[in-house]
Amino acid sequence: MPSYGVLGPDEGQGLLPWATVEERLAKAHDYWLATTWPDGRPHVMPVWGVVLDGALWFSTSKRSRKWTNLARDPRCTVASDDAYHPVIIEGTVEVTRDVTTIQRFIHALNAKYETSYGLDFQDPDVNMTLRVAARTVFSLDEDDFTGTPTRWRFP
Repeated sequence: MPSYGVLGPDEGQGLLPWATVEERLAKAHDYWLATTWPDGRPHVMPVWGVVLDGALWFSTSKRSRKWTNLARDPRCTVASDDAYHPVIIEGTVEVTRDVTTIQRFIHALNAKYETSYGLDFQDPDVNMTLRVAARTVFSLDEDDFTGTPTRWRFP
């Protein structure tokens, strides 16, 4: 962690490969989604999600506080549920209304969580299907805390 001044020249395993991030995101059961209230207070809730096309996808009800916050300000932070091998994504959410993409999302969600949701589960009048467009991603290994912290930035 050079910016913390704790990494010596012969310490740590080095930067993590992007494939590690994708694997960690795919196998996480839950994700912690952070949004902000209109007054700036943080709001954090767990969500189920899946990785499709290299991005994290989740859904939420249009009546939820998550969606109310995201509709006003699409910026968010998402963290995986493994504090020993975390992945943290800072980015924005993008709403998807494409039926083919929503069907792929539901299929992946059903496979991962052993559910049997149908297309009606993602009725756009009730629920939103959201893709997290990453701007910054951060990950590390707890057992090499000073050597593995890795950050990726996207345009």
